[in-house]
Amino acid sequence: MTTLLIAEDDYLVREGARAVLDAVEGLEVRGTAEGPEQLLELLARDAVDVVILDIRMPPTYTTEGIELARLIRRDHPGTGIVVLSQHADPEYALELLEDGSSGVAYLLKERLGDADRLLQAIDEVRAGGSMLDPKIVSALLEAQRRRTASRLAGLTPRELEVLRLMASGKGNAAIARELTIGDRSVEKHSNAIFRKLGLSEELDLNRRVAAVLFYLQRGELGDARGADR
Repeated sequence: MTTLLIAEDDYLVREGARAVLDAVEGLEVRGTAEGPEQLLELLARDAVDVVILDIRMPPTYTTEGIELARLIRRDHPGTGIVVLSQHADPEYALELLEDGSSGVAYLLKERLGDADRLLQAIDEVRAGGSMLDPKIVSALLEAQRRRTASRLAGLTPRELEVLRLMASGKGNAAIARELTIGDRSVEKHSNAIFRKLGLSEELDLNRRVAAVLFYLQRGELGDARGADR
């Protein structure tokens, strides 16, 4: 038997979720809460397997759910957490997962109508695993793509050329020969690349690897810029 608590300020959503879960054999909803304080009181009296909570709850309706998830992970480390959100916001997902993803799922509220998906998330977090809604994964990838594109867009055509050759596996000497420039010029361009990509504090090998990953994630931008030269 998997025991659950539900925290959601919207009565219809809260009771709708309860009705869906109560109908599933092997699940038992031990209680529901309208807000964080009520949920913490329930948890203090009854240690359940999984808590389902809204990301936005009273009093400010911003990130109470994230703060509540942190408290639960700290004070009830064996409890799985399924966070529900109205929107696929990648920043909320990153904030929720910054302390680790073990035992945490992040789903859109529309999944309340998809019993199989919700049950999968409950089973996953109870076992200590994690799960992200596919739409949230897509939003995270798009956010990363935009950050990568923005940073690469700040490179000069020559710096993009150096980065392209880095990505092909060439060292500084080989890059210098390919571009018919001096080793010092390659080093200068490389340092500028690392700085613009925010990698200036990393060890040199790690900086090269990270810079190449940036390029490969958004290689078409480099190709386009190179074609414009």
